[in-house]
Amino acid sequence: MADTATIANELRDRLLAAPEVILEDRDLMKALISANERTMGANIVDLRGIAMERLEARLDRLEDTHRSVIAAAYENLAGTNQIHRAILRMLEPTDFETFLKDLGGEVAQILRVDCVRLVLETVHVEREPALERVGDVLCIVGPGFVDEYMSGGRSAPARRVTLRQTQPSTDTIYGTTGDWIRSEAALRLDFGDGKLPGILALGSEDPHQFRPNQGTDLLTFFGGVFERAMRRWLA
Repeated sequence: MADTATIANELRDRLLAAPEVILEDRDLMKALISANERTMGANIVDLRGIAMERLEARLDRLEDTHRSVIAAAYENLAGTNQIHRAILRMLEPTDFETFLKDLGGEVAQILRVDCVRLVLETVHVEREPALERVGDVLCIVGPGFVDEYMSGGRSAPARRVTLRQTQPSTDTIYGTTGDWIRSEAALRLDFGDGKLPGILALGSEDPHQFRPNQGTDLLTFFGGVFERAMRRWLA
């Protein structure tokens, strides 16, 4: 008993010397509040305890929101760096053939997509033999294809960037790879007055990589830079 009393006194002295230790320990505070409620009996409503529970629940929600905001900020920063790296790589080539090859190679790898397709509308849809050297990156289509593909056949306002799961008509763009492309980001390209539009299609095997509820600011920026690079080549 003497030893127990001595330990209790020592513990009491330590807590009196540093009471903030108890206040900073959430589990210990819960135990103390529960013990206090038990001593009051079941017929007494502790409004202070109820208020503390509500404040604690609100604090938990705020902490969850804080973590979500921080995670979103890091994700946005990573996405920005990724777009910047892809743009720098895209601006390196000094000839159009290398530009297209890099688009389906290193640029696609930086963007972490499984394939990239550049779709150009033209009155003459026959593929030039010289374009065979760039592989499947370039897709030549007839006038009107861009508007129909971007809208998905629906009478909806035109958008610069469309995120969705792939459409039945994707074989025209992706060819044989369309069998395993499950989601895409379609960036509408405007090459200036008097020129037919185009599409930069980013395809992914992951059906959830591109979803309609995702933000499109970074892809819109990337598409704007790509437009300006293409205008230089088309000129």
